[in-house]
Amino acid sequence: MHSPDANRLETLPSATGGIARLAYAQLKESGVELEPLLKKIGLTLHQIEDPGARLRVRDQIRFLNLAAGALKDHLLGFHLAQLPDVREIGLLYYVSASSEMLSEALRRLTRYSSIVNEGISLKYIDGADICMRFAYVGVGRHTDQHQIEFWMALLVRTCRQLTGLRVVPTRVRLTHLRDNTRFEFAEFFGCDAEFGATVDEVAFAPSAKQMPIVSADPYLNKLLVTYCEEALSSRPKSSGSFRSSVENAIVPLLPHGKARAGEIARRLGLSQRTFGRRLSLEGLTFSRILEGLRSDLAERYLADGDLSISQIAWLLGYQEVSALTHAFKRWTGKTPREVRSQTAA
Repeated sequence: MHSPDANRLETLPSATGGIARLAYAQLKESGVELEPLLKKIGLTLHQIEDPGARLRVRDQIRFLNLAAGALKDHLLGFHLAQLPDVREIGLLYYVSASSEMLSEALRRLTRYSSIVNEGISLKYIDGADICMRFAYVGVGRHTDQHQIEFWMALLVRTCRQLTGLRVVPTRVRLTHLRDNTRFEFAEFFGCDAEFGATVDEVAFAPSAKQMPIVSADPYLNKLLVTYCEEALSSRPKSSGSFRSSVENAIVPLLPHGKARAGEIARRLGLSQRTFGRRLSLEGLTFSRILEGLRSDLAERYLADGDLSISQIAWLLGYQEVSALTHAFKRWTGKTPREVRSQTAA
């Protein structure tokens, strides 16, 4: 019999693990010792080598972070997206490739993307332009850079393959920060990428809606939609921790000093009483989540040499650098400047 904890782990968002396996192949080719990396996350060689085994999304994100460090490639996800044949996406690719128009293909991707990755929810927005917006489900957005960059780059590559044209987005926006690597993104996407944005999204001009798909096949599409609907309905409903939902709501509000329990509860559609009760069920408090999140983000921001200490203080919601210094010393026993000096050395 499964324990309640085991049942909860089984319902955490999972993914087919294709991105992690691409990173694994790169590590293997580079001669990196793999078992210690996998052990840090709790993955086995069998899990990573079996293409049929699904991985928890949070484990995939952690593995990509470790792989990027081992390979010294801080754009690992972005680079991995340019390696595979896009047909390797499998059913998700073919249901899009058999659609009539690009707008229809993007709607198919939106509806069925959770078959490939339950931790990312896609939304198709048909307004002044076509917008594909990404949201994280049951996984902390602040932990990820590589997976989201992989998805965005692969989405654009897929649009280009489906239409036979070099489709250029009108905008690319990502909520995480990046240092001076914008040229690579601009060269690939054909437009500047905005980092530190309020949402993760890729947008295309309205004319893209009517771009015909070169491999359109309405009969095949009808068949594949049936398969996708069956695959979607057979997936167990995944659920991440309530903590990750709270963290994802906090991050964009930190720089503006609005990350307060009442505001987060409102954004999650809960009363403050229900919000407090949900946290209590996971043995948490709002202040503990806020403190842990700030600590994690501080370490990540300090690794970005382009961000000044005063900018980091602002991003974390501190009005004074001294407040950040005091908090960081409490978390790590060191000041931000000491950690940055050690990193530089």
